[in-house]
Amino acid sequence: MALVPYDENVLPSLSKLHSSSAEFRFAERRIRLAQDWRGGGVAAVVWDAAVVMCVYLELGRVDLKNRTAIELGAGTGLVGIVAALLGADVTITDRSSALEILEANVKENVPPQLQGAVRVSELTWGEGLARYGPGGYDLILGADIVYLEETFSDLLRTLEHLSSENTEVLLACRIRYERDQRFLSMLGNRFSVQEVYYDSQRDVHIYRAVKTDTKAEL
Repeated sequence: MALVPYDENVLPSLSKLHSSSAEFRFAERRIRLAQDWRGGGVAAVVWDAAVVMCVYLELGRVDLKNRTAIELGAGTGLVGIVAALLGADVTITDRSSALEILEANVKENVPPQLQGAVRVSELTWGEGLARYGPGGYDLILGADIVYLEETFSDLLRTLEHLSSENTEVLLACRIRYERDQRFLSMLGNRFSVQEVYYDSQRDVHIYRAVKTDTKAEL
């Protein structure tokens, strides 16, 4: 979501993020993603939450075949790419400044026969939502998108717009601060929320949320 460049000398422990690419193996395929820490900051590198989300999807606990999915704050697009490789029809979204690297990674890692099942689209949370059908997705995916408190209301509004009562929302995140818990509380006022997976090595939680009948205003 946010494009915040960091000085690699300030955060030497994050040196893997400064590489120009990152490689993974999911869905029986080698995935090589371009990264651009210096130019794009946190939105242009792969974070652990995205890797854990892909592990969870590959476990088969979520039905992806022929389902419509949308990834929010996609960054490099790892989660959306893996979802497509596992059979979903995926819209991969982020702010406009992140789209170039997203499009390049999709082109590089999604085979020609699946390219028609993946699209990259601009989405700033809370803005221009009419371009996306209300309740139009079976699955909403977000990895490490809960971290800026000023975006929480817009993110929640976006989740509500995109969801029907049959939509599954999967959010992978670390619980770093009190504000992260506050977002989960906000989410719980509109959705039924449960933790479905925890990677203790990476300290990443995955939460599943399903829309309730609550119609409280933001």
